[in-house]
Amino acid sequence: MASTLYLVAGKATTSVTHGFLPAAARLGLDVVLLTDRPSAHGHHGAVAECDVSDFREIIAHVGAAAPPAAIFSNSDFLQAQTALAAAYFGLPGKDWRAATRAKNKALMRRHLAALDPVFSAAADAVPPDAPFPLVLKPRDGVASEDVFLVRDARELALRRAEIAARRPDPLVAEEYLPGEVHTLETLGDGHGLRVLGSFRTRMSPPPFFVEERLEWAPPPPQTPEILGRLAALGVGFGACHTEFVVHEGRARIIEVNYRLIGDHCDLLLADLLGVPLHERILRVHLGERLPADAGAATGGHAVAEPVIADRAGMLTAAPEPCDIDDGAVRLTYRPQRKIGDTIALTRTNRDYLGTVRAIGPAPDAVEAALARFRASRRWVIT
Repeated sequence: MASTLYLVAGKATTSVTHGFLPAAARLGLDVVLLTDRPSAHGHHGAVAECDVSDFREIIAHVGAAAPPAAIFSNSDFLQAQTALAAAYFGLPGKDWRAATRAKNKALMRRHLAALDPVFSAAADAVPPDAPFPLVLKPRDGVASEDVFLVRDARELALRRAEIAARRPDPLVAEEYLPGEVHTLETLGDGHGLRVLGSFRTRMSPPPFFVEERLEWAPPPPQTPEILGRLAALGVGFGACHTEFVVHEGRARIIEVNYRLIGDHCDLLLADLLGVPLHERILRVHLGERLPADAGAATGGHAVAEPVIADRAGMLTAAPEPCDIDDGAVRLTYRPQRKIGDTIALTRTNRDYLGTVRAIGPAPDAVEAALARFRASRRWVIT
């Protein structure tokens, strides 16, 4: 019986290094990590260089090696390629069309136009009567990178030129959606979609869109609307992280990330749920059904709070990784940059120096423990 997991990856991430690779080891799987950046993964077992942006190269590599038990990726950029490779070998996986719709923001808007009409246009074809302000963003982007609120046509042109100097990617301009920002975390096995929970997200002030804090919260009453739109997109297998706003009682999707939530929040979610979340995701890709207890957590409170650089320079002081108990609150700190790193201020999630995760019985206890932790540590950029 095949026991090899082909894990398709680009850059190294915490979700893969500290989540999926240990989960695969606990499941007794042999892992081959396919990547176009082997030097970033060189110390994590069997690593094979492969042009993972091309599904044909993934298929060729897997076909010439040990028979696959599963082909899986948690990368935003590699879901469609991985889905096509899994389908080629007759393995469980996502619908490549759904993965493509979720990744390409223009396709997503067109596909959902009847359910959730949102103005969206190619950034170089915005009509004069467009409903400014608009959000300018890369069509296939992630992590708030090169995402700006633009208030008029002049500002749009300036930001387009600024982004074009850095990257050639297609840009879209979308209607700005006001409201409280939420996430919806789901997991499907192809037979049903389970809601794992929801975070309420605090964003930085415009014109930037940096996620400053994620706080565990009950899924809002509008959650069924979001589930209906995910179904329309074809999302129903594996993990999905959806961002949306609620304004005046109405829910509207910002973007759909057809993979597990990142930036350490997946580890927080696993701890809060009290289940081996990464293992369960891999089991779905191995063809197993979800257990009955795969639903949302019912008790406790949790916060993920990144420490965000406020200037450019060199990181000259920062805490070491730690796990501490502050009364009934369990705190975990993991750095995302190391001392000596040069920090270039980007006004995106790339500015995270580290993330504090806190889980406790109630919001007040969690907030107090977080405040004590932040007050007793120093992050210095010189």
